[in-house]
Amino acid sequence: MRCLILSDIHGNWQALQAVLKDAEGQYDQIICCGDLVGYGADPNKVLDWAKEHITHVIRGNHDKACSGLDSLEWFNPIARISALWTMEILTPENKQYLKDLPQGPIALDYFRIFHGSPADEDEYLTSPQDVMPIRFYVEGNISFFGHTHMQGGFFLTHKNIQRIPRPSLESDGHELELEENFRYLINPGSVGQPRDGDPRAAYVLYEEGKPRLTYRRVEYDIAGAQARIREEGLPDALANRLAIGA
Repeated sequence: MRCLILSDIHGNWQALQAVLKDAEGQYDQIICCGDLVGYGADPNKVLDWAKEHITHVIRGNHDKACSGLDSLEWFNPIARISALWTMEILTPENKQYLKDLPQGPIALDYFRIFHGSPADEDEYLTSPQDVMPIRFYVEGNISFFGHTHMQGGFFLTHKNIQRIPRPSLESDGHELELEENFRYLINPGSVGQPRDGDPRAAYVLYEEGKPRLTYRRVEYDIAGAQARIREEGLPDALANRLAIGA
């Protein structure tokens, strides 16, 4: 089974459409590691699409908050404004859909998915030092996660933990060969709000059981996404950051 792995769409309809066009014909099912909403200006569009097309999805921290399952206490001011706006405009059906999303990790046939870490769905894994305390929670050879908005991830050997670099700014992607005796934590990056210095939408293609996967980056209509954010009266900083991938 060929899988399109997404994470952190964050209501960015323009970025999602670019990813789907770029990946067309290369997948059989869609997997998402959470945060369908938050920040972006089209949460209902994204959720209407998700309900019809995503095979497996888990909740992210913004999905929890925007459905009323979690407090906004720990959100920064801009994220809180965005979450409150999202809560206000979500249809009742879409709010219920978010409430019903499962908490990761969940195990699929060949891999697991979670949002933050396998030990805590809200935890950020940004460095090998972050992975070290949770390494014993990593089950199976490959897991996909999100939350950091940084494409790449980590691989674990019996001796150490090493970072997987993202594709360079000059490349639209690269293949990663998967070693049989390693454990992999793969971050497909963010579709809707990358934070790794590359503003292009990010995703991964993976065929179950195969010894490789492909990281991808794709240009999208950033100006259109920015215009939608401003049309809805959301903080201008949310629009500005899309252009710089931060």
